[in-house]
Amino acid sequence: MKALLVIDVQKALVDLGDFEEELLLMEDIIKDFKEDESPVIFTRHMDDEEDSPLYRESSGSELDSSLCEYADYIVEKQTPSSFFNTGLDEHLESLGVNHIFIIGFNTEFCCMFTAIAAFDRGYEVTFIEDATGTVNDDDTYEMKGLDIRDFVGSVLHWSNVIEVLDYEEYVEEYTDEE
Repeated sequence: MKALLVIDVQKALVDLGDFEEELLLMEDIIKDFKEDESPVIFTRHMDDEEDSPLYRESSGSELDSSLCEYADYIVEKQTPSSFFNTGLDEHLESLGVNHIFIIGFNTEFCCMFTAIAAFDRGYEVTFIEDATGTVNDDDTYEMKGLDIRDFVGSVLHWSNVIEVLDYEEYVEEYTDEE
């Protein structure tokens, strides 16, 4: 069985950029999973520091209103990995999930760490590159011209253990749409 992990689509992150395109792709993918009656699991990164935009008591830590209604289950986490000390693995096992699809925020942190952690736990993993977003840019990493999503997607793809697709490839491979 497959499941969709929607990583950290939280108000504070969404509000930091123009993610309209990414959010539309995420919603289309979520709708595909809902139509198949496959689980849609959201994660929320929760910080304990009051000055963090994702402080657990702040409105910024809430799931973004554009997608939150789709959550079948919500996992709260405090590290980039959605699996570390969260009970996610046990929940997926109870559902009989063996294939995880990953979308959400931030591409180079929580999405990538979750993809690797899922593989390490024996899941088949599909990372939908253009249905991830990041609040960071090439200035953040002092690497002029860096396309973070493409870089992360390439690294994961080259691993030969994580399937990396863009939205069009996902539609072609996993949906009945033409």
